[in-house]
Amino acid sequence: MAEETEDTEKSEDPTHKRLEDALKRGDVVKSQEVNTWFVIAGATLALSTFSGSMATDLATTFRGLIANAHAVSIDQGGLTRLIEKLGTEVFASVAVPILLLVLAAIAGNVIQHRLVWSAEQLLPKLSKISPIAGAKRLFSKLALVNFAKGLAKLAIIGAIMTWLMWPERNRLDTLVTAEPMALIGLSEVLSVKLLGATAIVLALIAGLDYFFQYRQWFERQKMSLREVKDEFRSTEGDPVIKGKLRQVRQNRMRKRMMAAVPKASVVITNPTHYAVALQYERGMNAPVCVAKGIDSLALKIREIAAEHRIPVVENPPLARALHATVEIDGEVKPEQYRAVAEVIGYVMRLRRAVAR
Repeated sequence: MAEETEDTEKSEDPTHKRLEDALKRGDVVKSQEVNTWFVIAGATLALSTFSGSMATDLATTFRGLIANAHAVSIDQGGLTRLIEKLGTEVFASVAVPILLLVLAAIAGNVIQHRLVWSAEQLLPKLSKISPIAGAKRLFSKLALVNFAKGLAKLAIIGAIMTWLMWPERNRLDTLVTAEPMALIGLSEVLSVKLLGATAIVLALIAGLDYFFQYRQWFERQKMSLREVKDEFRSTEGDPVIKGKLRQVRQNRMRKRMMAAVPKASVVITNPTHYAVALQYERGMNAPVCVAKGIDSLALKIREIAAEHRIPVVENPPLARALHATVEIDGEVKPEQYRAVAEVIGYVMRLRRAVAR
């Protein structure tokens, strides 16, 4: 039972790698309400900023067309030129507002997640055309939330539009007989007012919906204990195997050190805890550490040194310093030359005395 829970229960927060993999697959946090808000806000800004110039340009274009309608050639070449000229002028009038809307739509996606280039979401999947899977999606918790959200949005925006337009009902009755320019001006004012109020309401809805979508996405990325362990093994290596490899390396290092102790010139010790075996021969730049260890390993070094009649010198401060700073097969540090030279000089004098 414990293993089943470990394999199936998504109880662990997703790792950084899991989130990065989801992003590469195109599985990202996405709230359609955020996109809608950016488009509505962009439309409000475009209408309030460019509606006057856009209306003037369009009015000038079509006024000229109507005034010169008698001179328009209806042959194939003339009609083509007319359509091209009208298309160019109309596009020039609305290009900036349209560009603003496009940028707003792009910003609505970019602000939710960084740009993703993935074709995985476009690949055909049987689950997308499966009636059973479709029914599950249709009656899922997410579908019910979206349905309730749509009803709430319609009710709130409808209530705000009614609240804003009800005081204008008398003015709306006169639009049938109003001058075209007055009609355009009033339409602009009312449209900006409606879009602005809608954008304010949608800002709150978009914020709540993004939080909900993020929680849904985060829960979807959660991992089981088994998945966490498998990912750790694939990225960092199996801890058991790494421990065994480390133990093998330590054993090999220990055997190599024990084999090198007989070549040492001297073993410097702290009587019970530290032992450092140094080798020095004429022509060497500095003494080299061939073995070092603490506690049981230090005892083994001293035993081998005794078996091979390697001088053992007690110097606790120097033994601790050498053990901390000199690596195996590494040379003694310059700041330790003097202390080590005194020990090696003492050993050489001792050997000469014995030789006599």
